[in-house]
Amino acid sequence: MKTSTTSGAISPDLTTAGTAVRSPGSAGRRTADGVGRQLPSSPWLFAAPGLLIVGAFSLYPFFSTLVNAFTDRRTLVPGQYVGLANFRELLDDEMFWIGLRNSTLYVLGVVPALVILPLLLAMLVQRHIPGITFFRSAFYTPVVASIVVVGLIWVWMLDDRGLINSVLEAVGVGKVGFLSDQWLLLGSAMAVTVWKGLGYYMIIYLAALADVPRELHEAAAVDGAGAVRRFRTVTVPAVRSTMVLVGALSSVASFKVFSEVYLMAGPGGGPAGEDTTLVMLVQRVGTGLTGRVGYASAISVVVFVVTVALMLLVLRADRKEDA
Repeated sequence: MKTSTTSGAISPDLTTAGTAVRSPGSAGRRTADGVGRQLPSSPWLFAAPGLLIVGAFSLYPFFSTLVNAFTDRRTLVPGQYVGLANFRELLDDEMFWIGLRNSTLYVLGVVPALVILPLLLAMLVQRHIPGITFFRSAFYTPVVASIVVVGLIWVWMLDDRGLINSVLEAVGVGKVGFLSDQWLLLGSAMAVTVWKGLGYYMIIYLAALADVPRELHEAAAVDGAGAVRRFRTVTVPAVRSTMVLVGALSSVASFKVFSEVYLMAGPGGGPAGEDTTLVMLVQRVGTGLTGRVGYASAISVVVFVVTVALMLLVLRADRKEDA
């Protein structure tokens, strides 16, 4: 009986103590629940710095350019609304048509090379043989090099007194005007673009080739297919979506080319400005104290429309292949 009485006297205290011990935990859970209810807004707080940067350096310049295209704004003059006057002037501007021609030729000359050559290069370096890592790194080195450094190196090599012309003279061929002839200069700039982009697109193709089942190649080999036939019937269909991606990326980059041609042709765009591209024309017209910002913005809008059209054409061609 005494033991029972003692236990009965202690039990309420233990119950009270247990309640007291659990109370902070319950409060903590309620606090955690309150924080949990606020979590849906938290991602926006984390994304806010990135959104501000995108808005300040991408969205605002885009819409500002779109508005300026319909004004006669200059560098130090706000300008007035002029409607489609800038776009009508483009139709009569010879330099605009020269720039459009060169940018289009750049796409036609560079894109096929950047779609096919990196794929062949990726097939070569995907083999697991001793020393292959060195060659992968060597092929990728031009990608990480500064375009200014790359451009200057090629200018020194292609100059009349450069390495290539010195070799040509030594073998009796004579000097070639790589940087003085209109078409050779444009072709030389294309070669630099292809050379610098090979390693970048090679990495993309290497990732795609890693997903191609080896069994497909083995089955094709058993059926008597040679290397060329396996490439055409196994490799190309397996990486076709990657080829579309590479084609889209290289098309946009080639149409907006600036650095290579600017470094090799100079600010004037080569002989009589015949190697000027559209982006070079934007830079030439829209900069300086008297720059025609409105007219340069109109050219930029045309560049944007053409690049979007290129993307849509590539995607439509891919859908037709799927159908």
